[in-house]
Amino acid sequence: MRQLILDLLPEVPPSLDNYVTGSNAEALTGLASWLAPVNREPVFFLWGEAGAGKSHLLQASQASYSDARQDPGLAAVDLQDTLHAIDNIEALDASGQVAAFNLINRLRADGGRLLVAASVPPLRLALREDLRTRLGSGLVYRLQPLSDPEKLAALAEQARARGLVLPAEAFNYLFARAPRDMRSLTALLIAIDRYSLEHKRPITLPLLREVLQSSLDF
Repeated sequence: MRQLILDLLPEVPPSLDNYVTGSNAEALTGLASWLAPVNREPVFFLWGEAGAGKSHLLQASQASYSDARQDPGLAAVDLQDTLHAIDNIEALDASGQVAAFNLINRLRADGGRLLVAASVPPLRLALREDLRTRLGSGLVYRLQPLSDPEKLAALAEQARARGLVLPAEAFNYLFARAPRDMRSLTALLIAIDRYSLEHKRPITLPLLREVLQSSLDF
């Protein structure tokens, strides 16, 4: 169901501005400062459970992005870049760990930087000791997932920003029937807006039901 929702509309590029902050204001401010050209701290480490927005922030950083789940050996890393981001770093294989260790050392020597994300803090990673030490030597922030009330508030704010008028019970209706990650909820909200405009109908619960049934085979 989640992929069907995301396929409804073109991808919206992740940015720091469209990240739903929740209780992560300190981490977001720290990342924005770290990304400033004058900052030379070599490593910035984000950790937290799935759904906290780690991948969103790494992709929003404009760094050369690698996902260790897709490339565990970091074979596709472009060594000419000076700003790198490695997502799901706990998925690195033995050769990838060597590559990541060497990359950090090269970036340190050349004034480059590495942004990293994982599900656990550096010292709890099941990686080689020298790499864990390097990863833990920089700035480390934990990202907290949005609470259900925060997701509902964010969804309502997005609706207001788009000028959408939804019945009071609409958000709880969608929240009970759609995936609860913000990326999916946002895509679904935009799809509802488009469906309403195409059919020249106000947004009502019957219309929401139609969107879910026709688009998601719900």
